[in-house]
Amino acid sequence: MTRLAFDPHIPLSLLILLAFAALAITIFGVWRGARGALMRGLAFAILLFALAGPILVKETHAPLPDVVAVVVDRSQSMGVGDRTAQAAAALTALRRQLAAQPNLTVRETSITTTTTGENNGTQAFAALNSALADVPPSRIAGAIMITEGEVHDAPQTSALKAPLHVLIAGGHGERDRKLTVLNAERFAIVGQSAQMVLRVDDFGGAPGGTAEVTLAIDGKSLGSRVVPVGQEATLRVPVSHEGENIVEMAAAPGPSELTLQNNRAVVTISGVRDRLRVLLISGEPHAGERVWRNLLKADPSVDLVHFTILRPPDKQDTTPIEELSLITFPTRELFLEKLKSFDLVIFDRYGEAGILPMAYFENIANYVDNGGALLVSSGTEFAKDESLYRTPLAGVLPAQPSGEIVTQGFKPMVTPTGLSHPVTRDLPGSNNETNAQPTWGRWFRQIGGSSIGGQTVMSGPGDRPLLVLDQVKKGRVAELMSDQIWLWARGFEGGGPQAELLRRLAHWLMKEPELEAESLSAAVVDGQMVVTRRSMATDAKPVEMTSPSGNHAIITLTKVEPGMWRGTMKVGELGLYRLTDSTLSAVTAAGPLNPKEVADMRATADILEPLTKQSGGSVHWLIDGMVGVRRVAPAQTAYGANWIGLRRNSAYRVTALEQEPLLPPWAALLLVVGSLFLAWKIEGR
Repeated sequence: MTRLAFDPHIPLSLLILLAFAALAITIFGVWRGARGALMRGLAFAILLFALAGPILVKETHAPLPDVVAVVVDRSQSMGVGDRTAQAAAALTALRRQLAAQPNLTVRETSITTTTTGENNGTQAFAALNSALADVPPSRIAGAIMITEGEVHDAPQTSALKAPLHVLIAGGHGERDRKLTVLNAERFAIVGQSAQMVLRVDDFGGAPGGTAEVTLAIDGKSLGSRVVPVGQEATLRVPVSHEGENIVEMAAAPGPSELTLQNNRAVVTISGVRDRLRVLLISGEPHAGERVWRNLLKADPSVDLVHFTILRPPDKQDTTPIEELSLITFPTRELFLEKLKSFDLVIFDRYGEAGILPMAYFENIANYVDNGGALLVSSGTEFAKDESLYRTPLAGVLPAQPSGEIVTQGFKPMVTPTGLSHPVTRDLPGSNNETNAQPTWGRWFRQIGGSSIGGQTVMSGPGDRPLLVLDQVKKGRVAELMSDQIWLWARGFEGGGPQAELLRRLAHWLMKEPELEAESLSAAVVDGQMVVTRRSMATDAKPVEMTSPSGNHAIITLTKVEPGMWRGTMKVGELGLYRLTDSTLSAVTAAGPLNPKEVADMRATADILEPLTKQSGGSVHWLIDGMVGVRRVAPAQTAYGANWIGLRRNSAYRVTALEQEPLLPPWAALLLVVGSLFLAWKIEGR
């Protein structure tokens, strides 16, 4: 290609000034009728043209390939039915046809589902813009999307200056049922109910009708509810414990189902205790009594009832009531009428001396059997005739006294079992696998005994059981075989973690999930399924994971610390995951509460068709057959009934450049002299 260019020998501003001057002189000469004025004007023109430096530029061009972007939707909704197979077949055919097109570069990208918690849905146009970000508009031949049509970042107007073609995977007129949680309370008082609002929709179906929704909390069925289809429904679920309560909901299959992935939902409700009602029964006053009282009173969530029983109920004398310093203990009210209203009963150095009838101790044992919590802190009385072990409570106590009272300095030791138990694992200052001796202070008295049940998590001199935990039917019992924990509270020899230990004991007795010795939990973190298994066993079995689409996978667990195993696996689907090791089960959800990706999983052309029309492209359903690919001129129509067109831009780059002067100096000089000579001849006539 050859073109004319200029390389002025003088500044352009001066050249323009000379041109105006020459034009003015020529016009003035013509106006005065001077002979030869036009020839002098021609001489000026030749001179100015020569000063402008005219050159001939010869360019050698190399064609630049046009670019087409192919965006393949591999999000979760594309896994429904045979969409994946349709898309794979279309992509194979498309690659073959595009490879046969000369001077065309293909940029292929894909969209996947993210489980990082962002509710972005299918970001098809973000992928398209990324693929073409560095391509000049003059080289874009077009774009092709293979998707089911549910795109969540579609703009109002198309910014693509080339044809956009969409190949829809799926079938016409699909129908599906979906369960949506519109609102759910995040917190609720333990023992009360939490409210949630949900909706069941039958997309593509006739309006009206009802649907059955089954509920489960922490894997335990709560039965089912019948809700109207297409309308909001309010349900209430009981919150039974502190911490996370995982509520599962599942709508029964509809008249026509595309997938069951969006028929399920999971909500996590945090249980919060309003007031923890504690009954503390002390025997004779001692130094440790204030430790218990201060610890429990310091917690504003604890409603403490504390009595020190010294006066037998049958004590009768003539002393006036107003002169009594001790009143009759309300035994019947506490141990018969209102016992079930307490969350925890604590006996602190209490010895049975005929003050409480045996029927009341039997009632306390029944309270434990039915789900109550009992903590016994023993003193010297436990080794004597007034021991609580000589009452009906013996049926629920995990350690029996031997009659021995050990009075020597010792540091409480966490047993190998205790190193794995959540109550005593990682206690500040404790002995562990690396430190043989704890750093906390000594105690000086322990009640001798033997463990007849439960788990011994702390021991004293001679490996005697010091702290024993046990689950009795529906309830729990903790037995501390010493009354000297107050030494830690006083800071003797550096003290110890008495507040942390007693807090953990109370939470374990309250069956809080964070202190469960046997538990299976899971959470999705940064696209990884993180499974945690707590167990007192020597190893942990692999966990089977079921994804929202029904696929199964095995997660192998690795021991990370005593009593705890953990395993991870990458996950890519949004929705509800189920996990089990054949003993325990857990559920967790990936993604937001109502992910856009599964909001409506039907194939549709309604979202993208307006954008394809704006760009000069088209929409085709793969179920109707694969389309052909053609190259078209920029002004031509870019689609047909069974074909799509990609624009031929004819872009190029310059590979070589040659320049030569159009008017050499000697030629310019001859032309100027010649024109002036002609002007002189004309003037001489």
